[in-house]
Amino acid sequence: MSAEQRLKAIGVILPPPFRDEANRVRALRSGNHVFMSGHGPLGPNNVPMVVGKLGRDLSIEQGAAAARLTGLCTLSTLRAYLGDLNSVTRVVRVLGFINCAPGFNMPSNVLNGFSDLMIEVFGEAGRHTRSAIGVAELYADMPIEVEALFEVSG
Repeated sequence: MSAEQRLKAIGVILPPPFRDEANRVRALRSGNHVFMSGHGPLGPNNVPMVVGKLGRDLSIEQGAAAARLTGLCTLSTLRAYLGDLNSVTRVVRVLGFINCAPGFNMPSNVLNGFSDLMIEVFGEAGRHTRSAIGVAELYADMPIEVEALFEVSG
């Protein structure tokens, strides 16, 4: 089953893709890899759909839901860049920054929401290397920001 078929099968509709800013791009291909700039759970006009710090404002479950939403935003940008997701052959690397209150030491559990979505969409090719890093602040108080590296064919 292709990635686009899997999205349809699990009933996922991707949000509108992010627009590039004047001095940067959200996706860049080099050889067989597409490097994704940091994405968060942002809606129209770059307004966060979820805000807060893990361990103070948000539970691990709420953070994982924000991570899944971040994954949907990432896939939306990737699809707009590639035309569809079927040329993705592997999710290679994920780097997650988690907005943590002092004492919150489980950022990896939050990033699982992103990782689980990649496996749902790409199957075993969605299994990737990753790091989850707790940080003191993120743009507009987003709970998560994720960079990703995808391998593509063609």
